[in-house]
Amino acid sequence: MFGPRIALDALIRPDKEHRLAKTLSWPHLIALGVGAIVGTGIYTLIGVGAERAGPAVILSFVIAGLVCACAALAYAELATMIPAAGSAYTFSYAALGEGVAWVVGWSLILEYSLACSTVAVGWSGHAMGWLGAVGVHLPHALLVGPSGGGVVNLPAVAVALAVMGMLIAGTKESATLNIVLVVIKLVALAVFVIVSLPAFQSANLHPFMPYGFAGTEQGGMKRGVMAAAAIVFFAFYGFDAVATSAEEAKNPGRDLTIGIVGSMLVCTGIYMLVAVAAIGALPYGILGGSSEPLALVLKTLQHPLAAHLIELAAIVALPSVILVFMYGQSRIFFVMARDGLLPRGLAKVSPRTGAPTRITILTGIAIAIIAGLFRLDEIAELANAGTLLAFIAVGACLMVLRKRSPEMPRLFRCPAPYVVGTLAILGCLYLLASLPTMTIVRFLIWNAIGLAIYFAYSRDSSEVRRAG
Repeated sequence: MFGPRIALDALIRPDKEHRLAKTLSWPHLIALGVGAIVGTGIYTLIGVGAERAGPAVILSFVIAGLVCACAALAYAELATMIPAAGSAYTFSYAALGEGVAWVVGWSLILEYSLACSTVAVGWSGHAMGWLGAVGVHLPHALLVGPSGGGVVNLPAVAVALAVMGMLIAGTKESATLNIVLVVIKLVALAVFVIVSLPAFQSANLHPFMPYGFAGTEQGGMKRGVMAAAAIVFFAFYGFDAVATSAEEAKNPGRDLTIGIVGSMLVCTGIYMLVAVAAIGALPYGILGGSSEPLALVLKTLQHPLAAHLIELAAIVALPSVILVFMYGQSRIFFVMARDGLLPRGLAKVSPRTGAPTRITILTGIAIAIIAGLFRLDEIAELANAGTLLAFIAVGACLMVLRKRSPEMPRLFRCPAPYVVGTLAILGCLYLLASLPTMTIVRFLIWNAIGLAIYFAYSRDSSEVRRAG
């Protein structure tokens, strides 16, 4: 019904020319997960969430975290069962068929490219703010794209291309640098919590749920706990990028489980502390109007030095988010090319580094162009839509493969798989329905374009169909 399925043996043992080198251990994988999860989301989305849910944004983080936890358990079982690159795309190809796999892969491209470009543009804003403070100013035309009245966002292009260069240098080297950047981010958030928690005022939590629970249109914006959860969900995903590294893990059974589940546990704890500290220190109405809510809290509490350090940490460490998402997108592109759904010539790895150099260059240039020319504030929510679809597919794959292939070795077994899979699907569907209507329309348009490409080119070029 959904096209041919790819054989599990072919996934686990690709030919040597198209096989990625095993260079990553569990510290690298936890850092990849935390590097993607702790980024632009936690630095900015507490304010956005507070605007949509009030103090109950704390509950929004809990709900988004629980949905992601169900998806993370499914990812952990599937990634250790099928230690091949491609994450949700690859799982869908094995369990649900080629048609579904294409839609999931096409949605993942949307997720990673928009998230990556958004972070690059955000980094540009932080960096230019700091340079401006020391008297260095670039012309306006080189700071924003055409939609903002400029020519190109040059700093965003530069950081995207720099990260591309790091990935070309090799997966292990870039993952090791990522560990250093992750430590900087965690230290900065720890400083924020230590400084702001003593200023906690319970009065700032009342009324706790001013816009109700379900997402409803109010004043031209969806508000409520679930509406906020659908947005702050952006701050959680990233652990799925760990699953894209399955083929490069030295010990997949141990390392992937620790990397996926470990990064989710670490980040959920961090988010809860930061959310409670921020909402408790400043009324949600003030917090919701800021694009830099954490720095605003510290400045309001008369800690300007700590605020500047938080901003500096963002400048230094946000490239780690770009690195992980660019890494994830390049691996999705790579596997889709290896399967023949994209031009197979792209699925070549460098004999020196074992990394897919061609596809990494293509990915980096595409992301740099998007970051340099477009404002992504309105369409960044599309990244959430793509991720939610992927998580729905992973929940379904978990249950289908438990039923169809119970004999396959599973180095990590998800507890109560049919309950966890169902909760992941229902939770993601609810969050998807809570997104703004225009976001859903744009997402459908994106997938219509993808299906046109599939039927015009990819379906006939599929390696699985040719082999069959």
